[in-house]
Amino acid sequence: MKQLNENEGAPADGAGLRAIDPEIFARIKAIQVRTSRLVSSQLAGDYESAFKGRGMEFEEVREYREGDDVRNIDWNVTARMSAPFVKVHKEERELTVMLVVDLSSSGAFGSVAKLKNEVAAEIAAILSYVAIRSNDRVGLIVYSEKVEHYIPPKKGRAHVWRVIREILSFKPEHQRTNLSTALEFAGKVLQRRAVMFLISDFLGADCQEQLRVTAKRHDLTAISIRDPREIELPRVGIIELEDAETGETILVDTNDREMSRQFTALGVAEERAQSTLFQTSGIGRIHIETHHSYVDPIVQFFRNR
Repeated sequence: MKQLNENEGAPADGAGLRAIDPEIFARIKAIQVRTSRLVSSQLAGDYESAFKGRGMEFEEVREYREGDDVRNIDWNVTARMSAPFVKVHKEERELTVMLVVDLSSSGAFGSVAKLKNEVAAEIAAILSYVAIRSNDRVGLIVYSEKVEHYIPPKKGRAHVWRVIREILSFKPEHQRTNLSTALEFAGKVLQRRAVMFLISDFLGADCQEQLRVTAKRHDLTAISIRDPREIELPRVGIIELEDAETGETILVDTNDREMSRQFTALGVAEERAQSTLFQTSGIGRIHIETHHSYVDPIVQFFRNR
């Protein structure tokens, strides 16, 4: 991957640009502009407060200053120097952030401005920019019913560009989804504890045991993305609905109140099942709806931690 221009965030020479489809390039630039504005110092601070480093390491001994914690006084040095000295430690900040993104066929759906996969890409971009700003490493796992693509964790703006490009342009080989496969793969490639964000619609997800196992080793957060038409149908007469992952189709009369009620009930039941799955697995959850801002739920989650 070509080095990014510091101001533009794009490859510094034309060769890198020609390798990217113009439409994908335009979408990446649009995402970069939006996310770079959103990643303010406040958001970065919330992220750093929410996700701590691996611990504290000794940095130096210096003279006591007003406001220092007296519990940090180094009594041996203080006795030798006949003046109070304190031990100073700094947080071992660097983290590994792994984005585990579902690009199965169900994500290629959207009834509002963006597809679920596009929202997933923008969320991944925000998390990537915040992590890079905090000097953390970012990696990517793209999955469907198998792991389709893996980018090892690295630092740098050029790396963030690559992560976004892969999410937007990647064409999965399979239509269905299998989160367990992605979690098992992550367990193999991540040797140390990492911060993991699972980005998916989690439709039909049933992998409680694998989630529990992964949550014991890593700091796990699920980001679930839902479209409003997965809960409530507009009254537009008879329409054909297709399951994006199985290809099965069904005719639905949206003017039929009982049919609409049953459809909504199924959507609500799926939402409750997801909530229960994450709670019982002991992992955090950020719920995103494509017709609302995805920034506010992310910020609120960081602050609640």
